[in-house]
Amino acid sequence: MDCKKIAQLLYPDVTETPEDIFKRYPRRQLKEGQVVTRFAPSPTGLMHIGNFFQAFISYNLAKNSNGILFLRIEDTDEKRKVKEAKAVIYDVLERFGIKFDEYQTLDGKDIGDYGPYVQSQRERIYKVFAKKLVEEGKAFPCFCKKTEGKEDVLKLRETKFYEDDEKEYDPCRDLSYEEVKKHIDNGESFAIRLKTKNTGKERIKFYDLIKGELEAKANAKDFVLVKSDGIPPYAFAHAIDDTLMGTTVAVRGEEYISSTPAHLELFEALSFTPIKYCHNPLICKMDENGNRRKISKRYDPEANMMYYFEKGYPVDSVLEYLLNMINSGFEIWRKNNPDKPWQEFKFGINDITAVAPLFDMVKLNDISKNVIARQSGEELFANWLVWAKEYDAPLAEILEKDKDKFTKVCAMDRDGATKPRKDIYNYSMMKDNFDYIFSRPTSYELDSADTAKANEFLSEYLKTFAMPPNNEEWFEGVKALAEKLGYAIDNKLYKQNPDAYKGNTAKACEFIRVAITGHKNSPTLFTIMQILGEDEVKTRLSHKF
Repeated sequence: MDCKKIAQLLYPDVTETPEDIFKRYPRRQLKEGQVVTRFAPSPTGLMHIGNFFQAFISYNLAKNSNGILFLRIEDTDEKRKVKEAKAVIYDVLERFGIKFDEYQTLDGKDIGDYGPYVQSQRERIYKVFAKKLVEEGKAFPCFCKKTEGKEDVLKLRETKFYEDDEKEYDPCRDLSYEEVKKHIDNGESFAIRLKTKNTGKERIKFYDLIKGELEAKANAKDFVLVKSDGIPPYAFAHAIDDTLMGTTVAVRGEEYISSTPAHLELFEALSFTPIKYCHNPLICKMDENGNRRKISKRYDPEANMMYYFEKGYPVDSVLEYLLNMINSGFEIWRKNNPDKPWQEFKFGINDITAVAPLFDMVKLNDISKNVIARQSGEELFANWLVWAKEYDAPLAEILEKDKDKFTKVCAMDRDGATKPRKDIYNYSMMKDNFDYIFSRPTSYELDSADTAKANEFLSEYLKTFAMPPNNEEWFEGVKALAEKLGYAIDNKLYKQNPDAYKGNTAKACEFIRVAITGHKNSPTLFTIMQILGEDEVKTRLSHKF
């Protein structure tokens, strides 16, 4: 078979050689230990948490080794491509502060020497290597009607075209030059398939940076390298691009483990040194039957990375939670370093978990409570306002009109507090948490058995109420009235004989708190009263339960 004549027939306009291409992509000069890795998303819709998980692992591997991180858009699947998805990818990455050393800007400018960083712009490069493989007899043109599928192969299998069922050789793998020319002259489109050297009985071993040595059945399929539209699918494109771009570690989901034997055979056919794969575990959730399942954009809103912005989770909350899923050692590190930025936590490839982490919203919320608790009142207000401007314009207008008031609200039990409150885990919940600041209560968390006592106490309290200068004087005034009305001001005595009293000082304070806020629990009551002002406090105290 004249492979070179067939290659020229298929690609008459391709005059460059692989050597020419490699001259344009010189080997990176790296220091020992430096990692070159990439995030290579497909613009097919929303940014899935699983994809971002890979991006964040890659980001940390590059950062922690003083290495290089580049962004490559893998947009070769026209059927799945979504028009605005590329902009969504860039938006999410920017919001989370994932910075790349090399990438293509949204307006098409390549930053870096190894571009284009968009696969659809690298078609002529792929053709050079496809032609070379055909010349060497390692690949061949396929003219089957569904070149990307198996229909023709399966039909031939049914007629016992093959000696056994261990291999999937394509019907077009041994076409002569004359047969190929006839198809071309008829204007038929073609795909390029790898001519596998295996028979279906071989097994291979390969090494995964997370899971260690693995063994699997070797590829025995003539799989597609270039589709009939001239665009390569993932396997061929990534092998060429990662080699030319100098990738040392490719982070991808463990669903690709089953494809690795095929990819390794392709690297061998291309005479490339295989890159090192880091197959990260997939993020899972527990279903209603207690079984693990992959987190799904169809069923789980938290699978969409924009969900966290819409709900108002701080960026650091999400990133710290992901770090905890990547390496459980982060939780211990955070406990020992409560005030340090997460960026100081270092980990390497060997520290990445090999077990599929379970997504737990309760855990995320607990982490986020701590992240928000570290913010000052001014920081919390600023972040709340930024969120409101994007997702709640009427609220943003209210906050901007009275910045001083709401900065004080955000500072309650926070600035200078030994143990700041941890009842807020995202900005979208703050309006409900501080509902008593925006308007008077419409419902009250008061036990029905306390109604008469509360009305009696508040009626007496209102008679002499005036806003005291500080919290100490306010509390002393409450204690004095409580004692006068038959409440215990010594809690030990109250516990010894509760029936002798109407309640204790805490119960008296609860009546005031519920009248003013509607809730049994709130930040420091005196501070709330100061923010609302004396007239408003009096109005609320006059409420009858």
